[in-house]
This record gives sequence, C-alpha cells and structure tokens, in this order.
Amino acid sequence: MIKILIVDDDQSLQRLYGLILKDAGFEIIGTAINGKDAIEKYTTLEGKTDLILMDHRMPIKNGLDAMVEILKINKKEKIIFASADISVKQKAISLGAVAFLDKPFKMQQLLITIQKIVKELIIEH
Repeated sequence: MIKILIVDDDQSLQRLYGLILKDAGFEIIGTAINGKDAIEKYTTLEGKTDLILMDHRMPIKNGLDAMVEILKINKKEKIIFASADISVKQKAISLGAVAFLDKPFKMQQLLITIQKIVKELIIEH
C-alpha cells in the first residue's frame, strides 16, 4: 500500500485529501500543518513514506523550503505540490517536485497524478 504524508496548513483540506486518498486505497501515515512540522514528521517516518502531498504557502516554513530539506535527507522522495501560488510552479519542479497541481483542482486530477507516480515507483523497485 502506498503511504502518503499530507502537508497543508488548512486542516479541512487535510481531512478532505485524507478521505479521498483512503477511499482510493492509499494509506495516510501522517499530516503536517507547516514545513517545519513536515520535516520533523518526515524524519520520524523516514523510509516509510512513498509520497508527500505538499502545500506551498504555510506559516513558519513554506513548502519549497521544506521540500529542499526533505530532498537533502532523501533525494528520491516523491513530492507533489498542491498550491494556488502558481508563481512557484517552475521553481518547485526545478527543485525536485515530481508534479504540481494548481489549486483549486479536481480530486480526480490528484488521483491520476498519484497513479502515474505509483507506476514509476513500481518500475523503480
């Protein structure tokens, strides 16, 4: 089962993502409300996540900074950005995000994006 860490300061979105992804057969192994929290959770879960769903605009530490730190720990980590701030799209991809979803997006789009990444994970292993 694919294990996902959800990082978003909007807790109602965290719950929505969690419900949709669980229904689709994924396991939510944690949530974080900002980039600093995400790094702390990631280090305790290291090696256990298959994918991170990351927001950009968050208090304390934004998604780009958190992604850079997480990729220093594990350069193969798969991170999908989900943000309304499309001005960071190119930067997120160039720094290592595997996908970028412009908020608001349809949940079907999220599931399709994750399915593509899951296929790549299976090929890598």
